[in-house]
Amino acid sequence: MMRQFQVNSYLFGGNAPYVEDLYEKYLDNPASVPEKWRAYFDQMQLVPAADGSLQSPDVAHAPIVESLAQRAKAGTLRPSVAPSDLSVARKQVHVQSIIAAYRFLGSRWADLDPLKRQERPPIPELEPAFYDLTEADMEIVFSASNTYFGQEQMTLREIIKSLRQTYCGTIGVEYMYISDPAEKRWWQQKLESIRSTPAFTVEQRKHILDRLTAAEGLERFLHTKYVGQKRFSLEGSESFIAAMDEMVQRAGAQGIEEMVIGMAHRGRLNVLVNTFGKMPAELFAEFEGKAAGDLPAGDVKYHNGFSSDVTTPGGPVHLSLAFNPSHLEIVNPVVEGSVRARQERRGDAKRDKVLPILVHGDAAFVGQGVVMETLNLAQTRGYRTGGTVHIVINNQIGFTTSDPRDSRSTLYCTDAVKLIEAPVLHVNGDDPEAVVLCAQLAILYRQEYKKDVVLDIVCFRRLGHNEQDTPAVTQPLMYKKIAQHPGTRKLYADKLVTQKAVLPETPDEMVKAYRAAMDAGRHTVDPVLTNYKSQYAVDWSPFLNRRWTDHADTGVPLAELKRLAQRITAVPENFKVHPLVEKVLADRRAMGEGKLPLDWGMAEHLAFASLVASGYPVRITGQDSGRGTFTHRHAVLHDQNREKWDAGAYVPLQHVSEKQAPFLVIDSVLSEEAVLGFEYGYSSAEPNALVIWEAQFGDFVNGAQVVIDQFIASGEVKWGRQSGLTLMLPHGYEGQGPEHSSARIERFLQLAADNNMQVAQPTSAAQIFHLLRRQMIRLFRKPLVIMTPKSLLRAKDASSLLVELARGEFHTVIPDQGEIDPKDVKRIILCSGKVYFDLAAARRERGDDHVVILRVEQLYPFPHKAIATEFKNYPNVSDIVWCQDEPQNQGAWFYVQHHLLENMVDGQKLGYAGRAASASPAVGYYAKHIEQQKQLIEQAFAKLKGVVLNK
Repeated sequence: MMRQFQVNSYLFGGNAPYVEDLYEKYLDNPASVPEKWRAYFDQMQLVPAADGSLQSPDVAHAPIVESLAQRAKAGTLRPSVAPSDLSVARKQVHVQSIIAAYRFLGSRWADLDPLKRQERPPIPELEPAFYDLTEADMEIVFSASNTYFGQEQMTLREIIKSLRQTYCGTIGVEYMYISDPAEKRWWQQKLESIRSTPAFTVEQRKHILDRLTAAEGLERFLHTKYVGQKRFSLEGSESFIAAMDEMVQRAGAQGIEEMVIGMAHRGRLNVLVNTFGKMPAELFAEFEGKAAGDLPAGDVKYHNGFSSDVTTPGGPVHLSLAFNPSHLEIVNPVVEGSVRARQERRGDAKRDKVLPILVHGDAAFVGQGVVMETLNLAQTRGYRTGGTVHIVINNQIGFTTSDPRDSRSTLYCTDAVKLIEAPVLHVNGDDPEAVVLCAQLAILYRQEYKKDVVLDIVCFRRLGHNEQDTPAVTQPLMYKKIAQHPGTRKLYADKLVTQKAVLPETPDEMVKAYRAAMDAGRHTVDPVLTNYKSQYAVDWSPFLNRRWTDHADTGVPLAELKRLAQRITAVPENFKVHPLVEKVLADRRAMGEGKLPLDWGMAEHLAFASLVASGYPVRITGQDSGRGTFTHRHAVLHDQNREKWDAGAYVPLQHVSEKQAPFLVIDSVLSEEAVLGFEYGYSSAEPNALVIWEAQFGDFVNGAQVVIDQFIASGEVKWGRQSGLTLMLPHGYEGQGPEHSSARIERFLQLAADNNMQVAQPTSAAQIFHLLRRQMIRLFRKPLVIMTPKSLLRAKDASSLLVELARGEFHTVIPDQGEIDPKDVKRIILCSGKVYFDLAAARRERGDDHVVILRVEQLYPFPHKAIATEFKNYPNVSDIVWCQDEPQNQGAWFYVQHHLLENMVDGQKLGYAGRAASASPAVGYYAKHIEQQKQLIEQAFAKLKGVVLNK
């Protein structure tokens, strides 16, 4: 029978030499043979060797025979002491160059693409001939002491074979750009000692197959049960679920107790069910529109977050999946901020208890600028989280862009991480064991060095961008290959059957068992802990169902204010402050003693000091927050005699009381989007801290508009996520041009609804004091947007007496400050912000006793009751005027119209005084600014004209 097969088979007979030659070429370079033969020979490598080993791949015979022949001709084929002449020494140097080349460049020749769409590129530096080494040198023994292959000496053939196994298999690692030699040696030891080859037990391999079965099983179940519904399938990337499973278990074993995960839509539902253990029945209810709809807006199922507790070898691990909008990668800084808050709540100074994991798509990872911004935070004092594990689901296509000439300008989609020297493990998604091995290494590295690390799973996307798409329209060649691909689970199952690791019927039985679990809506992750609650969990219940009108006693006893004033103006002995700062401190001491009115900076300081003294942590970050953009704060004092760059700083607010809460002020990196996203994430995980982000100028907040739109404004109505984040945005028209005047207050007012935020523009020191304290003392956790002043920071008119901080409160509306008979008043001018002082000065000059000026200090929620109370005081008013600095199409005008009309009585008229509509926030010519300012003030007192609304 065998003889007949040998005669008839195309593998034997006259074809045998041809096949053997092909096989020899394959063993030397798999990319050198046609794809069909390569696939055939790949399958042969799955068959156990004669010794039963699965880790002993075949080697080419021809090079060995050729080497022996050449050495025989040269007379070197005899036992002898290794030659020690200059030529061999030179060759040893070349061998070291080859080793370095594979460590640097091996990933470029690794077998990473499951679709094998392109031939592996020639890399001369990886060939011995590049170093003048020939086949005759292959059996020469060289020193391998600078490797971790386990042998001090190896033949050149053994060295190259080991290098190719380590760096050019289904794992390609980039790490040689790391500056720290110890980290590079760590990677060399981990990879070279095992030749980047996994060695899992049979049970571990069966578990990997089980996770692949779950990943594929969920997608196929949803595809047939909910035809055409969007779910952003994971098919083609199933190894990702095996990686996630390994990371959770490995992290738990390493002492991690909490993991916060951020990811976009691709595979999100799969993670929810197969990693977090969400009940499939709950997911099906969302597909069927039967899920509870108790939120004002809600969101689609592939944006929702989730949390659960799972068991690991190291104990329970709490998993949190961050809520995420469609704006890809914007969740990254939000996750980092949430992790930082959780670490600080635990007192986790080493940052080895809470782990951030960010899951990216390849196109978004290289394409979205917030990725770079977030990476840049990684090792900074105010934002570090001890290293993030990044996973790239690299399906080699971004919506319809797959041509590398269009998709990026870098070699890899992960090249941005070289900014922070993060190592990258590229791995073929069709080798699940390699993927799991890389997941292990990523966790170990992060825990060892507390730095970022990237796992790049190169895979494919079986369906379109969503399930309603037809990707073959734009990617015909790619999707022909995908159509022929049997699937990662099938390939791995066949491998295990071939290697007798599982019985032939086991893979199908796993598929049936998972399908049965889906039909029953049962858990697929075992065990998920249902009654476990960590001692570090935050109780948000006290903050639920609160009203913005809830009273808060924000006054502080006078004696305590004086004590705090002494503490925040004290300087250590032998600490020399700058003369300008010494003057500020001297004035503040006088303010604390009641000898001078308080300016804005002192009021801020007393608010912060009183909060930390009462147990509320305060965190304030921004591009110039320590000093303040306009040098009004000086929260960080600098010793003018410092001798070291990293010493000589003193923060008085960190020395208020013996058992005070932490105070942290950070001069942030030059970023708005990532930093604001970080602070939102922090505030959403820590309701008991006053978290402030301060813009250098309010105009710059538009660089973070996505965070404002998708999280700050709508996070609660979409996802039920509360946040007490405070934004300080310097705002005011003082002739500084289009980019240094407006914080675009109109944008926040347009977003204001459902009591989702607070928008205020305080105009005195006492007002900012009470407003900041109210944000913490009142159990109402909503974002607070403060339009802070510039010129008013030191203005006498905006100062307050110390007693106002002791007895007062924040006033949403400040009544008229003049002594005018209410019956004589014919016009009420309402305004917000600095323009009040211009209006008040104009009224004094005009001697006008028929006009009162009301300051609206809180614009949203609109203070209807306070406005109504003021309006009732003036029964003979016929005109109501809204006056603002901003152009008519900006500022608060279009927002306040209907609110004011609601409070007006029949017969009254509402007019506008301000700049004309403009495409630019402000003019750049100072003379024109002065002219416009003069005109709008005159317009406020003049006869109504232009737009006039009647009640």
